Amino acid sequence: MPTEVDVKGLVEKDKEYLWHAMHQNKSAHPVIAAQGEGAWFTDADGNKYLDGVSGLWCLNLGHGRKEIAQAAYDQMVNVSYFPLTLSHVPAIELSAKISELLKAPYTTFFSNSGSEANETAFKIARQYHAQNGNPGKYKFISRYRAYHGSTLGALSATAQANRRAKYDPTVPGFLHVPPPYSYRSSFGDQPNSDLMAADYIDEVINWEGSETVAGVIMEPFISGGGVIVPSKEYLTRVAEICKKHDVLLIIDEVVSGFGRTGEMFGYMHSDNVQPDIITMAKGLTSGYAPLGATAVSEKIYSKFQGNDGKKHFSHVSTYGGHPASCAVALKNIEIIEREGIVDRVARLSDSILSELRELTAIDKVGEVRGVGFLYGIELVEDKESKTPAPEEYINSIIAACKDKGLIIGRNGDTIPGYSNVLIIAPPLSSTEEDLHFVVDTIKEVFYSVQ
Repeated sequence: MPTEVDVKGLVEKDKEYLWHAMHQNKSAHPVIAAQGEGAWFTDADGNKYLDGVSGLWCLNLGHGRKEIAQAAYDQMVNVSYFPLTLSHVPAIELSAKISELLKAPYTTFFSNSGSEANETAFKIARQYHAQNGNPGKYKFISRYRAYHGSTLGALSATAQANRRAKYDPTVPGFLHVPPPYSYRSSFGDQPNSDLMAADYIDEVINWEGSETVAGVIMEPFISGGGVIVPSKEYLTRVAEICKKHDVLLIIDEVVSGFGRTGEMFGYMHSDNVQPDIITMAKGLTSGYAPLGATAVSEKIYSKFQGNDGKKHFSHVSTYGGHPASCAVALKNIEIIEREGIVDRVARLSDSILSELRELTAIDKVGEVRGVGFLYGIELVEDKESKTPAPEEYINSIIAACKDKGLIIGRNGDTIPGYSNVLIIAPPLSSTEEDLHFVVDTIKEVFYSVQ
């Protein structure tokens, strides 16, 4: 652990040289991680915290998995780097494993992050339609409140006004529709409002002309936009609509993939859904190394085959599919399967984390939504008005949890005036004791903070 003098020096260097993501509060003493084990980390000052948001939704297997570190080391001393303009063993084995997990023939293009995986998906979709005789199909539909990345194309699909405010105009051809958000439905207080949201996608495709729409991109469960959980029938309906219009269904599994929701992939909660393109990152390596993946169905990949030199995908990533990252992903998946992580998440979500729903008894809790190890608590001034709770109250809850050793998140920088959802997404390997600590701490804070 760093000494008091070391910590002071680190804070000074941090303030002078390091540009933080999402904020730049140079007056604050940053949380500087020094050690980690399982769901917990210790900061440079010796404070111990349970990471209730898995870093950035990615630390699925927690800190300190020596098997994963060893896999990276072994690969680095064997073949330290090799480009996927050619090939290497870990990428071959990982692409085959991903197809196995998806339960259908998929071919995978590797990149470095979720943003890049989605950028790749958009380019593949446009080129697919062009090579399938439909060059006019270039538009993409995504949902308000959704986050799909911060690079310019992914940001264009991201329908969060606060994130885009100073970067517009973004890439043309991206359209946005209402989310399946029953608590604040665009279609009124209806029992089937999420299916109405699905049918609205059908209307937009008709209005735009199906001959111009390339794809619909969505997470199975909107994560960063406030943990919005539709009925399982919603995605089935969207898949039917896409098939009817020859529009590609692109499923963003960056957060929900690899067990986060109690299925290996979030879309697997719904019936009769086989996406055309699936994007992955985060839980693919449990955050131990950067890696993104874009898996495409046999139908899509077949249109990129040929020897005329014009059909190949004109896209390359220097570090995408890095041998060490692929080795890490393979070991990560091996552990997930060996330890029964997916079934464990489903079981412990029902038996422990679901207790968070009891917070709806509090007047300032409008709704608690959740699936697997992904929960959102929407805070309001009162249940009748549903007016978002003031910043002071939201921040007091987050600060009080931190004081008790629990880090939780919120949907910051999303919709103007509606960054009022607390987010709880602990590592999937969290012990039962860890999860009880999460639930008990949050309950204690809510009943004590007025």
